Amino acid sequence: MKRILVTGVGGIGGVNFIRSLRLVEEQCYEKFFIVGTEYNIYYIEFPEVDVKFRTPKHSDENFIPTLVKLIKSYSLEFLHPHPSSEAKVVSEFRGLFEDVGVKLYLPRPEDIMPSKFYMYEKLKSNNVPVPETIHLKSMDDIDEAFEKLGSPLWIRAISGAGGRLSLKVQSPEEAKMWVKLNSLQGRAKIEEFIIQEYLPGRDLVFDSLWFNGELITSYARERIEYPFKHISLTGITGTPSVAKTIHDDEVNSVGIAAVKALNPNPHGFYSVDLRGDVNGKPKVTEVDGKWHTTAPLWGYSMAKVYGKPEYNIAYLYIKLGFNEKLNWSLERVNLFPEEHYLIRQMDSGVILKFNENVWRVV
Repeated sequence: MKRILVTGVGGIGGVNFIRSLRLVEEQCYEKFFIVGTEYNIYYIEFPEVDVKFRTPKHSDENFIPTLVKLIKSYSLEFLHPHPSSEAKVVSEFRGLFEDVGVKLYLPRPEDIMPSKFYMYEKLKSNNVPVPETIHLKSMDDIDEAFEKLGSPLWIRAISGAGGRLSLKVQSPEEAKMWVKLNSLQGRAKIEEFIIQEYLPGRDLVFDSLWFNGELITSYARERIEYPFKHISLTGITGTPSVAKTIHDDEVNSVGIAAVKALNPNPHGFYSVDLRGDVNGKPKVTEVDGKWHTTAPLWGYSMAKVYGKPEYNIAYLYIKLGFNEKLNWSLERVNLFPEEHYLIRQMDSGVILKFNENVWRVV
């Protein structure tokens, strides 16, 4: 039995990660003892863990000591911090966990939640296609951006997930009003924004699992719809409600190049967001040492429908994290078959659809 600590288990990604491990117990007769932690007093009720424990926020000085105490109390062997914010802190203090003998399978801290302008500079210097980007320092930079890049442009916060403070702007006046509003209301100062070339094409994703610089496997998908898009200024609300798997050599090659540009020796799970430009060519808008919210859900759904544990990417991650050999010969790209739609909606479950086949997986 593997004894695991998973943090952030009440979030959507955390619930999906735990669900994936419980499927392993059914399909592979392998058992897990899982201690799950969560800050949200309500969401902690969601995951199917053996022990639930409410922790302070990741920014609290007691967060790390609390995890260490749980590891010692329950003789835990492996730590998986699921939310990016918690993963970054754990990675920064990885020495404390290694000292108590717990295993980690995490990217280095600078790879997790890097600033979007830092990403832009790293990728551009490595000839990875990216949208032209300007880091705002003053309102004059907005005028310069429109003169240089044209219209419309995309303005967004330099940090944060879920399309934080992003907006399509048609003129310098719109962009300046957006910055002023968010600054006035205390969400971000002007230097916390970037403004970019607007990319009107497909919304794409490349998810990948790496071990000591080697690409173990990966898959690509296209986001089709977002939940509650009608109440968002951009129509983007973080995690998609509809997405489909794709096989696209260009997306795969750009995705791999983006991860290697961020870290020449990647180790752990890395995600890449891409958008098609006016000519349909994919450009990278973000690369991060994190799990996308639906990454474990894709693995769970594919493994459940096709009875193939090798599709369960959370299981692959756990086995590698325990330094175990994988039992399968995996494709480096296109892990999942293409044209499969994952359809989700609040309080409605999850559906996997391929042609006329429909499976209710949750």
